[in-house]
Amino acid sequence: MKIFHCDHCGHLLFFENTECVGCHHRVAYLPDLQLVGSLDPDGEETWRSPLPQAVTRYRLCHNDKTEGICNWAVTADDDNALCMSCRITRVIPNLAEPANRAAWYRLEAAKRRLLFTLIELGLPLANRMGDPVRGLTFQFLADVDAGGGRVLTGHVDGVITVNIAEADDAERERRRTTMLEPYRTLLGHMRHESGHYYWDRLIRDTSELEEFRSLFGDERVDYAESLKTHYERGAPADWQTRFVSAYSSSHPWEDWAETWAHYLHMVDTLETAAACGLSLKPHRLDEPALPETPQPVSPQPAAFERLIDSWFPLTYVLNNLNRGLGLIDAYPFVLSPAAVAKLCFVDAVAGRSAKYKVESTK
Repeated sequence: MKIFHCDHCGHLLFFENTECVGCHHRVAYLPDLQLVGSLDPDGEETWRSPLPQAVTRYRLCHNDKTEGICNWAVTADDDNALCMSCRITRVIPNLAEPANRAAWYRLEAAKRRLLFTLIELGLPLANRMGDPVRGLTFQFLADVDAGGGRVLTGHVDGVITVNIAEADDAERERRRTTMLEPYRTLLGHMRHESGHYYWDRLIRDTSELEEFRSLFGDERVDYAESLKTHYERGAPADWQTRFVSAYSSSHPWEDWAETWAHYLHMVDTLETAAACGLSLKPHRLDEPALPETPQPVSPQPAAFERLIDSWFPLTYVLNNLNRGLGLIDAYPFVLSPAAVAKLCFVDAVAGRSAKYKVESTK
């Protein structure tokens, strides 16, 4: 994630801001410029950015004006009332339930962070309404929507479903401890499920499939039976030498999705560290050092080694800072050489796919 500043007063802005706390100007994420910027009124429904590179007027997303859920703008010449993020969601929680509005906000905020990274990486991103075959869409459902059953978070044919209970911090922590997971977040769910979507887009029926199988295994092994075995027996004793997480060992598809999610974690966190000017200069030469953090938002093979070299010292300081605050480790994982090789493959696939223009989400 980049660091943003108000165009009027220079005050620091966060990705989720709707107002500058310094000068109180309206701010929004401007997708065509890929930044959070201030807006000046320019008509009854339109706004204008003071930035010289802004060549169009904007409208606020309908979900901001009516629901206070979104902070992304829409270019004034776009006929869709929703921003490019909100229009990818096809089912929202039932707002007749008061608690669901807060859950919806958290879900959309996590999804916007996911989309920001996908757009920066130049990955193909099409709305399912415009591309029923290859497009992506989200649906946020509660268990009551399942007719007495449970809504399972997952991906099927371009549709990512997230159980809105995951937006409840207490419930998500209960599930994390019940399932013996070291890490469980809304953004993690979004990144993992997007990995399944991009396996279909970037691996299935492509020249990448042979190398995928050499690293992750043969995905043609029965998926349902593999998950059943995993939940009954757990991960193999040596899983840490081969996988990024215990769940990765359940099936090659899950291994890919977990590795993909880790790659997005790394890209986003390292870019944020770089934008903040973070560096580590330890007193001892044998301690992790981070003299200059790269900004790995345009994946290429030559940059992957630098990405990994920066990641290890960064996680060292993140985990130590969390422990100092009495929190669990921010990154409770250990990357083996085998896991790093899989991450390198993800980086290469993402880089090769970036040659394609990001598709319209109209």
